[in-house]
Amino acid sequence: MSGRFRLAFVALTFGVVGPAVVIGQQAPPPPVIPMATILRPARVYDGATMHDGWAVVVVDGRITSAGPATDIAPGPPRHGSTIDLPGLTLMPGLVEGHSHLLLHPYNETTWNDQVLREPLAYRVARATVSARDTLLAGITTVRDMGTEGAGYADVGLKRSIDDGVIPGPRMLVSGPAMVATGSYGPKGFAPEITVPQGAEEADGVEGVTRVVRNQIGHGIDFVKIYADYRWGPNGEALPTFSVEEIAAIVATAKSSGRYVAAHASTPEGMRRAILGGVETIDHGDAGTPEIWSLMVEKGVTFCPTLAAGDATAQYAGWKKGQDPEPARLAAKRQTYQAALKAGVKLCFGGDVGVFPHGDNLRELEMMVAAGLPAADATRIATSGNAATFHVGNRLGSVKAGMLADLIAVDGDPTRDLAALRKVRFVMKDGKVYRDK
Repeated sequence: MSGRFRLAFVALTFGVVGPAVVIGQQAPPPPVIPMATILRPARVYDGATMHDGWAVVVVDGRITSAGPATDIAPGPPRHGSTIDLPGLTLMPGLVEGHSHLLLHPYNETTWNDQVLREPLAYRVARATVSARDTLLAGITTVRDMGTEGAGYADVGLKRSIDDGVIPGPRMLVSGPAMVATGSYGPKGFAPEITVPQGAEEADGVEGVTRVVRNQIGHGIDFVKIYADYRWGPNGEALPTFSVEEIAAIVATAKSSGRYVAAHASTPEGMRRAILGGVETIDHGDAGTPEIWSLMVEKGVTFCPTLAAGDATAQYAGWKKGQDPEPARLAAKRQTYQAALKAGVKLCFGGDVGVFPHGDNLRELEMMVAAGLPAADATRIATSGNAATFHVGNRLGSVKAGMLADLIAVDGDPTRDLAALRKVRFVMKDGKVYRDK
């Protein structure tokens, strides 16, 4: 065998000459170059400041650049499309801080009957509709504050949204929430009857630690506790957990990278929650100057939920705009205004579920009507809430690297909050869900 023939034989047999002679081997496919979408509105609110004449580039569900439209180019990705949004303000999708997607308005079905009479599958089916309505209203993230008897259905709902099975906002979930044994409901049944509860009961440092760990294992994003509830001798709200129990809950949650939010409406319940280390207090109906000062000192955020009481008063027969305002609503507003004056950090979240999902903005409108400047409200509902809920590194702002959760509204919400009722465009993860 000649040398030339031997070389050819070896090359064909062992593929040593190069890839072109290796039998059955194919050249690798060319790399996929992502497509860029350029959004061109009249102006961009970036979560802190309004910018006229800006444009935003989105690639693979993330913002890759935001700045003057004259300087914007898609860069290495291919230019896939341009979405013109003339006359509109492009801004971060709203982040809502107190929702219950597994509940629906109490004038449709009472809370007790939702917990005890509505099958879980029925509640989840309703929640999928509520999730869609929420997203289309421009709320691209919600903090869901407890399933109220529906176990970990919020974890499953969150997964179905994340996997693209159903449309809905990003969900930050707390599972069943935590209550002190005997404090929550439903109530009013014979003592020998075991009634399902709207939250998970726990007691003592060892007990609350075990329950927090169990909830973490089921996939919650944060822990919600009831620091007080209506379990007094005459049905009045009184504290539930001790400071030591709350501190144990907080320490256990924090060790796993999570935080604790507290339902609290009494001064003592709020005080215990603050000293125990919670990061947000929701409701705060009877907050005092001392409590507001303590919240400022400890950096605790207040979520006033003005809209919930407003809704339940109307369900009870109050004709808003016609009848005199109920005393408890006036007192609630004054309490909120005292917190605002004291410089307490605020959260936007109205206890949605008590009133219809998709109408989340009702809370922010009431906060503004009671004295919060529209510019502050717009910031709180975007970058403010995102930072409070530990997701500010990926949500709530319009800048390179952030997730492309964006909405466009007709008008300037920093001057007139009514613009947020005029949502014309909704994008989440770079996917358009609403366009005009």
